[in-house]
Amino acid sequence: MTALASGCGGSRSPAADEGEATGGTGAGDPAGTSSGGEDTGAMADACDGRRPGPAPIRRLNRREYDNTARDLLLDDSRPASAFPPEEEALGFNNNADALVVTPILAELYLDAAEALAAAAVADHLPDLLGGCDPDQDGADACADRFIKDFGRWVYRRPLDDDDVAALSALFSAAEDQFDFETAVRLTLTAMLQSPHFLYRVEVGAPIEGDEDNLRVGPYELASRLSYFLWGTMPDAALFNAASSGGLDTAAQVADETRRMLADPRARETVRDFHGQWLRLAHIDELEKDPDLYPDFDPALLPLLRAEADALIDDVVWEGGGDFGTLLSAPYTFLNKALADYYGVEGPSGDAFERVDLPPGHASGILTQGGLMSVLAKHNQSDPIHRGKFVREGLLCQLIPPPPDNVMAVPPEVDPDLPTRERFEEHTKEPLCAGCHQMMDPIGFGFEHFDGIGRWREIEAGQPIDARGELLGATVSGEFDGVPGLAALLDQSPEVDACLTKQWFRYAYGRVETLEDRCTLDALSTRFSDSGRDIQDLLVALTQTDAFLLRPVAGEGDPE
Repeated sequence: MTALASGCGGSRSPAADEGEATGGTGAGDPAGTSSGGEDTGAMADACDGRRPGPAPIRRLNRREYDNTARDLLLDDSRPASAFPPEEEALGFNNNADALVVTPILAELYLDAAEALAAAAVADHLPDLLGGCDPDQDGADACADRFIKDFGRWVYRRPLDDDDVAALSALFSAAEDQFDFETAVRLTLTAMLQSPHFLYRVEVGAPIEGDEDNLRVGPYELASRLSYFLWGTMPDAALFNAASSGGLDTAAQVADETRRMLADPRARETVRDFHGQWLRLAHIDELEKDPDLYPDFDPALLPLLRAEADALIDDVVWEGGGDFGTLLSAPYTFLNKALADYYGVEGPSGDAFERVDLPPGHASGILTQGGLMSVLAKHNQSDPIHRGKFVREGLLCQLIPPPPDNVMAVPPEVDPDLPTRERFEEHTKEPLCAGCHQMMDPIGFGFEHFDGIGRWREIEAGQPIDARGELLGATVSGEFDGVPGLAALLDQSPEVDACLTKQWFRYAYGRVETLEDRCTLDALSTRFSDSGRDIQDLLVALTQTDAFLLRPVAGEGDPE
């Protein structure tokens, strides 16, 4: 516990479009002096001047709300599960511009605040009061301690005089009309509906000699760290660092980041990122034709997600964090139920164990049964969406939507024709050929994996043809099967730049702008130079101007 216990025609690359962002500024410490460590060396000389980019106010999404309620109030009821799903922007559900508050959500915030406050007062009143006893220490003293001390946890910063005055007036009015305990409950209900709880409000502090930018305040920086790395509020150590000058330099921020990466909550965040970026979060929505896939059981869905999470955990945390391994690992993690489902030798129990698969049958995250099932139709595999996933998700190249006069309908299943032959018709249509030549030849490389992610050698009585071609990338060429595609992607600078961009969007809760050009370039270079160490990238993301500073007006150049 935190608070209670502590007191078309082809594709185009966004980088090639002058109207889209490719990066931002390099890193330095918040004061503009060198932090003198390895964490800023590669980025410090990337660009001259400070360009932090926009710093929009960020509302807690459902995951962050529930995690904060858990750590603030010891409440595992997960009230945000009743909130409407967030709108996604560029594949992520924490984009500040998309997190609006509708009238329905405002009502649900009230319901959640009332329920959380009632439970906290019923179960944890002494903790809310910081050990103060109204009978012995006086009701006024305990009310003051509750508002100032516990309020600091709720607002994630010390309360100012106006905050204290407003909350004290509310408390007094409630106590006069009801009683002390009810006053605590109603005041806490109000705190939990405050913008200072629901949003990450940032004011910043002036930087001498810089009229355009502000230093992110220490408590604001603590929240940036905690919501990026843990998806929840700061812990006691972060609050102490904020209050004692322990977050004043980039080197101190890097040290704190490394401490936080050792916490299990960082693993949850890495899973959340990959779940959204790689569309693994859609596994639990899968439905398949039971006549064509009688072995597909909805009870397998959590196992398919657990398989992907186990591989990600192994690569990022136990395997040195090498991104290349995530693309090409010749193994996966299975339990007996999944091993039986895939038809391979594996564990005999419920626990997940590493299983080395036959050559060509596994290529890291790219051949996971859950991902292959998501990137398929309910009744067949889908080379189009598998190729589109590689093009947009791994190379960050955009595929335009089909023309308005084209019906985007997949070919019907024909038991006498393999998928490849049926889908190759797209490349013969003049209106479709340009885009499909960028997707389908990639997607055909996945044809050994059927619509439910299982390996197959034969389809429609013919051997699988998994030859493909990757076009429009620095490292292009023909390949045979997913491991061959992974080998090309593993050498592609676009993939490194794309992963960096995806983490940028997730970590900062916004789209990149022109102001971020140098930041992204420098982060991508740093990532490559580190041996593509994902943990090192997470540290580097906390060392940029975009993380440590904010513009005076809170705005940047839009794309």
